[in-house]
Amino acid sequence: MTDSAQPPRVLICDDDAAIREGLVEVFERAGFTAYSAGDVAAMERQLAAKGADLIVLDLMMPGEDGLSACKRLSGKGRPPIIMLSALGDDADRIVGLEIGADDYLAKPCNPRELVARARAVLRRGRDADTSAAEAVRFAGFRLDIARRELHDPDGVVIPLSAGEFRLLRAFVERPQRVLSREQLLDYAFDNDSDVFDRAVDVQVSRLRKKLERRGSPEIIRTVRGEGYLFAVKPTA
Repeated sequence: MTDSAQPPRVLICDDDAAIREGLVEVFERAGFTAYSAGDVAAMERQLAAKGADLIVLDLMMPGEDGLSACKRLSGKGRPPIIMLSALGDDADRIVGLEIGADDYLAKPCNPRELVARARAVLRRGRDADTSAAEAVRFAGFRLDIARRELHDPDGVVIPLSAGEFRLLRAFVERPQRVLSREQLLDYAFDNDSDVFDRAVDVQVSRLRKKLERRGSPEIIRTVRGEGYLFAVKPTA
């Protein structure tokens, strides 16, 4: 994450030069340092040379597409990603979030909304970075809040996307109580759009698979018609 004294750096990756130039201008007017790339290979060169605090990534591009790049980069300490796509239905949004994007907007999007979402994504990252350097244990697992790492009972690190980490943190901070999808959206995704209700279900399903162990208790339970419950009690 960028030093708070410096403007946040945003890297826009889109094969349409007009869109790239327009978004660079929009973000620079909003106080960001913005630069761009025309494909995933150029994006990775820019990341290596300049770094970034946030990536705005188009889905449909020649060569490697945005979904593939986002999935490949997920869990490697990469900057948060906002996915942009002309494919704007619910299924496409869910796929984008499922493979590790931190937010998803359909094109054409309102530039002010994109900037607002960028700030929200960065704010969530700062909140996580400034959390107490402590670990939480549950059912043999260990969640290191400061490092954003989940260790299984054998000590192996389980990769988590940014969304999965925020969701698990929301659960461990509010254990043994039913949380509705709307609450989980507020706690973990900072987004109040009804479109994302199903995305919560997808993220919960992915997180459950990573917490499953033979003979272990059910950690995240579905409460029909109400939401989800983190069934075990975490300890410090």
